Amino acid sequence: MSELYLNTDGGSRGNPGPAAIGVVFLDDKGNQIHTHKEFIGHATNNEAEYCAIIKALEILSKSKWAEENKKNGKVICRLDSQLVVEQVMGRYKVKKDHIFQFVSKINKLINNLDLQLQFMYVPREENKIADKLVNQALDEVLKNADDKSKSVN
Repeated sequence: MSELYLNTDGGSRGNPGPAAIGVVFLDDKGNQIHTHKEFIGHATNNEAEYCAIIKALEILSKSKWAEENKKNGKVICRLDSQLVVEQVMGRYKVKKDHIFQFVSKINKLINNLDLQLQFMYVPREENKIADKLVNQALDEVLKNADDKSKSVN
């Protein structure tokens, strides 16, 4: 059985505030095989965490790895938000409708993948690369916005 690790992270400055996501794909030996960072606009930390999972699953669904490992591939999604892990796994109740929409989209993406998926909480120290991507995406966008506001004055 082939294994793939997806480390995801989402964050916002201000909570809610400017938000971004980071996604890292690792093979079963821990080698990085793909990264993705993206500014997602205005969101809370939890919303950004969900967006990161969705983006990771969308990328995965279009990947050669998913096609080659149908039925026998195992994907371990690792994130540093215990709340989000528990809500995605159905162990914590989702109270807000817009969060339920995120969970529903994640479940739909999972059902369309013919792979075994597992979600697990990891300490922040084990998710440093995804966290770094979040901060890079935020820094790039916020620096550009700051530069533009300075040039207007």
